[in-house]
Amino acid sequence: MNNPNPVIPLFDLNYGSEEEEAVLRVLRSKWLTMGPETEALEHEFAEYFKVKHAIAVSSCTTALHLANLAVGVKQGNEVICPSLTFVATSNSILYANGTPVFADVVSLDDWTISPAEIESKISSRTTAIIVMHYGGFACQMDEIIEIAKRYKIPVIEDAAHAPGSFYKDRLLGAIGDISCFSFFSNKNISTGEGGILCTNNDEYAKYIKKIRSHGMTSATLDRHLGHAYSYDVTDLGYNYRVDEIHAALARCQLKKLSTGNERRRLAAIRYKDALSKIDKIKIPFGNYCFLANYHIFPILLDKSIDRHGLMVFLRNKGIQTSIHYPPVQMFSYYRENYKTTMLPITEEIGRREVTLPMFPTITDGQICFISENIMEFFQK
Repeated sequence: MNNPNPVIPLFDLNYGSEEEEAVLRVLRSKWLTMGPETEALEHEFAEYFKVKHAIAVSSCTTALHLANLAVGVKQGNEVICPSLTFVATSNSILYANGTPVFADVVSLDDWTISPAEIESKISSRTTAIIVMHYGGFACQMDEIIEIAKRYKIPVIEDAAHAPGSFYKDRLLGAIGDISCFSFFSNKNISTGEGGILCTNNDEYAKYIKKIRSHGMTSATLDRHLGHAYSYDVTDLGYNYRVDEIHAALARCQLKKLSTGNERRRLAAIRYKDALSKIDKIKIPFGNYCFLANYHIFPILLDKSIDRHGLMVFLRNKGIQTSIHYPPVQMFSYYRENYKTTMLPITEEIGRREVTLPMFPTITDGQICFISENIMEFFQK
């Protein structure tokens, strides 16, 4: 019999009394729109990631849109990006009237965008490169940054998966020209909705701050406090503001990030130990040598395995799974509107990947239960 309510969900919130008190603090303040909580979050985030500017917005998707605009993407421009990502990565390019140019990943072990593929796709129309740190594992940033500098192309880090992950001794999201983080419910910093941009570029920061709120020269809080009495609109802007409740929740979650990521790493070790006994499962990033945050726990099935059958089997046992990701260029909208791109490694991963439950509070018992049921499926 199907179990409509998973015993073990794909993700779970690491929430407690701190988050409850944060929401109450905002409600008691009687100020809900962008204000002191947002300013505090931006300061704390910039300090944590050692960047000059952190700018809170309504989602990572809006962050990516603003990042594309800030680096100058417009009609006729191309932006190189991965296809093994959530569709928001490439959609954000379209919002800026640019054209996504998809690049393949490195290998069946390293699922991040290939530096060689990036260089092969550069043209006179290339205006930016977007990298996505899949699962919290760093792209090959030295090679990518070297290519970007040689061709004088800015790099946008889609760091939705990456808060607290490292590349060598640097935090992901502090390496490219602009980075974009997500606070969606399943992320390592979870608020439901929300996102933030980071940059060391003063001009990018000034422009993004202006257009995230309708291109206005003063904020609602400024007028409320009497610091301004009117405003001008100096650019075409957007309503991409974050609210105080989401900002307050993000502040709590940022404080829990390091501890939560360490719990995820321990859970990953237990998964790897249990699943190493199954020769028809490959766990990617086997040679990864930096500190990852294990945002998700993906596995790659042997070609002979019925992925749908495994997912249904686990669902019936009360274990939720997912797929990260169907390749973007295979979606109907992209196939119908854009030139077909052949990405053999991405497409192979897209056919064989399964994501297992991963969250900071997952227990040894839950990992054991998941692993035993996977083993049972393979024995059958």
